[in-house]
Amino acid sequence: MAEYTSILVEREEKVGIVTLNRPRELNALNFQLVNELADALEEFDRDEAIGCIILTGSGEKAFAAGADIKEMADKSPIDMMLGGFESWGRIRKIHTPMIAAVNGYALGGGCELAMHCDIILASENARFGQPEILIGVIPGAGGTQRLARTLGKYRTMEIVLTGSPINAKELESLGLVNHVVPQGELMNEARKLANKIAGQAPIAVRMAKEAVLSAFETSLEEGLDLERKNFFLLFATEDMREGMRAFIEKRQAHFQGK
Repeated sequence: MAEYTSILVEREEKVGIVTLNRPRELNALNFQLVNELADALEEFDRDEAIGCIILTGSGEKAFAAGADIKEMADKSPIDMMLGGFESWGRIRKIHTPMIAAVNGYALGGGCELAMHCDIILASENARFGQPEILIGVIPGAGGTQRLARTLGKYRTMEIVLTGSPINAKELESLGLVNHVVPQGELMNEARKLANKIAGQAPIAVRMAKEAVLSAFETSLEEGLDLERKNFFLLFATEDMREGMRAFIEKRQAHFQGK
């Protein structure tokens, strides 16, 4: 693993863990952190032994309290275009399933980063929101689009136009947060879920993620075609044979990623 200054990276067998590590700034997302994050996620993504990635924030106050406003305050439109937004696209293209373990504030870019993940676990003290309107801008890393696709037009309009935060329990009821857990159990629960995912057939997991994401980016017909193609392709894998034999023989499958 490369050395980083704004994130911590560790590996626990088949699970990669990336921790945003600017606690004094409540893990605010500056260009350097987002670039490092994209690098670390891509490195895990290339590692065939990693079956799931957990993304979390250091400390108990924040997952990421938003973008680094001090860094952006004097930027021009060109500065912003060239500063690091391409890294968000790199994060979006990660094939390995990602779990956001959200503690404390996930505001602005922090909320958007959580929504770049595939599953969101939140502690009881977690607060989400898109407060960009309060400083004269709008979400710029997918907030308007991902919220609308999950919560619908009307709730998203209220969140984006008022900038008001929302607690994790409400978002769990609305379908944005998968599970709300006690604050001290967040990483334990994230690890349990990550290990369960990492124990599945790796090729099938990646193809399943691709198929689900296609539902948000294609028509129904195109999504069904992709799902069917991936389903057929998995019949060429050794893991498919092993999984079906294990089912028939009533034993635990041992997947090899082949």
